[in-house]
Amino acid sequence: MENMGKKGKVIAMANQKGGVGKTTTAINLAASLAFLGQKILLVDSDPQGNSSSGLGISCQDRENHLYHCFLGESETQESICQIADQKNLSLLPTHIDLIGVEVELMAAPRRERFMDQILAPIKTEYDYIFIDCPPSLGLLTLNALAAADSVIIPMQCEYFALEGLSQLVRTIRLVKNSYNDRLVIEGVLLTMFDRRNKLTFQVAKELRDHFKETVYDTHIPRNVRLSECPSHGLPVLLYDKDSTGALSYLSLAKEFYRKQQKSRRTEK
Repeated sequence: MENMGKKGKVIAMANQKGGVGKTTTAINLAASLAFLGQKILLVDSDPQGNSSSGLGISCQDRENHLYHCFLGESETQESICQIADQKNLSLLPTHIDLIGVEVELMAAPRRERFMDQILAPIKTEYDYIFIDCPPSLGLLTLNALAAADSVIIPMQCEYFALEGLSQLVRTIRLVKNSYNDRLVIEGVLLTMFDRRNKLTFQVAKELRDHFKETVYDTHIPRNVRLSECPSHGLPVLLYDKDSTGALSYLSLAKEFYRKQQKSRRTEK
């Protein structure tokens, strides 16, 4: 796969509802695109650090991480680490201290622009930069949305997920109007797809009726390998490349990339 992606496109992975597969998608879409030859940076902007640990990086052992970048105590490049066995995948890890950023920067001028400033020096070094947001609509998520070109919304196919989606869409619209006029919804991804459950198909239909082609054709099924691989510090592609989860995320990466190429041709 050629490196034809728009250099440094920043994509926020956001959903304020927890447990929808957001971090799983951030890790495995990033790893799958890296496997396909794209140069990828994953930014772990969730103080829980699941994207970091899911890629085998211990936040406690790192001298520099995203928290230091927010406070201006570390250069972005100094905090980025290369992921073993994936030459095209890098990570900007987090730390539990990042939870204090919302308090420490509350009175700072242009407090929504810190992530944009953090990424500015290194944008052109990557094809795509994914930001794994925390499950909230606080300052960290606002920073990610203000820095991003687009948003991917992982959605579990259940009723309460639909309720939360309307709130997220309103937030995206507010950020677009107030801070970042280029922000768009990149795609809506159906996760934990269970073919045995009628509600799964009802929710999927509602999403497709409303968001049309923005909903990815690829959906991510429930898969035990996807649940197991974080404890081994590996993306599912390296943990079990033949599993349903690995094949689904590889399919998503190919669909994502095709859409990027199509968008790029349209812009020309």
